[in-house]
Amino acid sequence: MRRLAVLTSGGDAPGMNAAIRAVVEEGLHHNIEVIGVQQGYKGLVEGNFRPLGINSVSQAIRRGGTILYSARFPEFSQLSVQEKAVQVMEENGIEGLIAIGGDGTFRGALALTKLGFPAVGIPATIDNDIPGTEYTIGFDSAFSAATTAIDMISDTAASHNRTFVVEVMGHNAGDIAIWAGVAVGADAIIIPEEEYFMGDIARRVRTSRKHGKDHGLIILAEGVMGVEDFVAAYSEEAPEQDVRGVNLSHIQRGGSPTGRDRVFATLMGAKSVDLILHGQSGIYVGIIGEELAVFDMIDTLASSKHKVRDDLFELNQALTDRY
Repeated sequence: MRRLAVLTSGGDAPGMNAAIRAVVEEGLHHNIEVIGVQQGYKGLVEGNFRPLGINSVSQAIRRGGTILYSARFPEFSQLSVQEKAVQVMEENGIEGLIAIGGDGTFRGALALTKLGFPAVGIPATIDNDIPGTEYTIGFDSAFSAATTAIDMISDTAASHNRTFVVEVMGHNAGDIAIWAGVAVGADAIIIPEEEYFMGDIARRVRTSRKHGKDHGLIILAEGVMGVEDFVAAYSEEAPEQDVRGVNLSHIQRGGSPTGRDRVFATLMGAKSVDLILHGQSGIYVGIIGEELAVFDMIDTLASSKHKVRDDLFELNQALTDRY
């Protein structure tokens, strides 16, 4: 193999650039030219390529977002479009693809492997919702950003004895909500994976107040409902409380990646190149027990087994179940 392509697709995630850098440097180590695909699968079909060298990526490891940009491209689900992508890559001497992103990105990569084109995936999504791996690039940065923002909100909540409902991202997964909720000592964490009862949430906040806490803090995962609707429903259950709602939104996806995200992205990026050079395809690199692991894309995409950390959720429940 003499020429390899790398792309980022779907939602951006801090650490994507660190993974790109590792792919480039590992490729150069093996005397392979690495081509950057701009705008994800859309750029792949359109031939929107640029060579990547040390000068292109040397500062990228500390940058958020993706230097290759990203774009939604639902047309890539069509076989004719996939075949066009393979044709364009072959015409440009590209012999393999590293795809960085979430499950939609993996579906595109898997489609290419079914057409006989080698592709390996790297999981990068702040949602941390890829089955198999315990960790996806960007999650640590997003969870840390959410924690910092909620700490600031807690200061003003305490100053006015208010209850704040803070909506965090995560799509249909509650990982950011659980980790941030535990980190900030939330009175309640509301996630799609667990049932909740408004009366129980109000009770937890009330009892925290009775024990001397000067504010209430509820962390809401976006996959449950919007913060405005939740605040309206909660206010009916707890009319005595001064309730405000905040949606942290895209600040969780931006900013410089944490050291943890940089390290794991670097490990995954280098490993993905080694795998594809050894003839591996239709797989992705993840993390199990702080160690690199390799997973089959077909098993991953056919699975709905992603699980949040139940132990963390139950810990928060136990710590806030006061009477």
